[in-house]
Amino acid sequence: MAEIELKHVSKIYEGGAAAVRDFSLDIHDREFVIFVGPSGCGKSTTLRMIAGLEDITEGELYVDGEYMNDVESCDRDMAMVFQNYALYPHMTVYENIAYSMKLKKVPKEERRKKVLETAKLLGIEELLDRKPKELSGGQKQRVAMGRAIVRRPKAFLMDEPLSNLDAKLRNQMRTEIRNLHKNLDTTFIYVTHDQTEAMTLGTKIVVMKDGVMQQVDTPSQLYDYPVNMFVAGFIGTPQMNFLEADCIINDGEVKLATRLGIIVPDKGKGDMLLRKGYTGKKVVVGIRPEDLYDDETMLSRFPDATVHTKVEVYEMLGDKCCLYCEKNSEKLTASVKSDTKARRGDEIAFAMDLSKMHIFDKDTQMAIVH
Repeated sequence: MAEIELKHVSKIYEGGAAAVRDFSLDIHDREFVIFVGPSGCGKSTTLRMIAGLEDITEGELYVDGEYMNDVESCDRDMAMVFQNYALYPHMTVYENIAYSMKLKKVPKEERRKKVLETAKLLGIEELLDRKPKELSGGQKQRVAMGRAIVRRPKAFLMDEPLSNLDAKLRNQMRTEIRNLHKNLDTTFIYVTHDQTEAMTLGTKIVVMKDGVMQQVDTPSQLYDYPVNMFVAGFIGTPQMNFLEADCIINDGEVKLATRLGIIVPDKGKGDMLLRKGYTGKKVVVGIRPEDLYDDETMLSRFPDATVHTKVEVYEMLGDKCCLYCEKNSEKLTASVKSDTKARRGDEIAFAMDLSKMHIFDKDTQMAIVH
């Protein structure tokens, strides 16, 4: 069991540089929590503070209700898997996995039993006699995970474990890590800069930027209800489009005047903009590429949410086609059906699904309406 609680945790280095600021989070037993964000956002530092590899400058860390700030890393009953595998090159796979038990003087037969159980769980039984130099990247990562699993710790901490693998292996290993979490039935905390990994693995995702937590939520809530423009742009591929707009009242309706056309939001969004005093101000309209349509059915369905632009790049992706467009210095990306007639150089109209449109405050970048 591993209930982990961080209360207003900060990491501040000499000179005043803050890697993590006022980080508070409750991690429940058996959760799969992902820390995600760009390089330098503080996600690995936060993980290392939980592991005891970095000192906590301010705040408190509790594991199962026990204060852990001053507890040594080796006494926290957590296992960490690193990006670089950190295998001993002179040892076999068997010896690498068994090493921590050997140091603790676990009886030889018990060590053997646990190593074989772990190897079977990871599908590496045939690799036990090999040295690390004889293994592929994916096999090395399994061995590194095996070394952590064999300890049966309270929590597994993983710091970008798949970043050295190619795309095909990453997909395969994601599936294996999901199954591992299910089979081990314990707490996982996983760091990545890859939002696809975050969305497919996590039961709860923590989005970070510049050492500050931006949003904590489930994958679907992060995608549908981002709290600000950073989260909206970071989650989703291709990333969300952002169009600057003047919020005006015309013919008694709230309208959003962009450089690509006039958008009339639905009544609920319009009323909220009115109520919050945004008329006469600039806002930012957010729409995901997959919520733009160039077919006649959708254009007729959303006549008041149609924008006009020009295709600059056409990319066929099998069942989908990505159109990268620009007009009046405003860029727009659309992910449409592969049977689209649009090609490079074409002037084209896109209908927005109004129910999927986001509106953000231009100055604060916070969401006004989802």
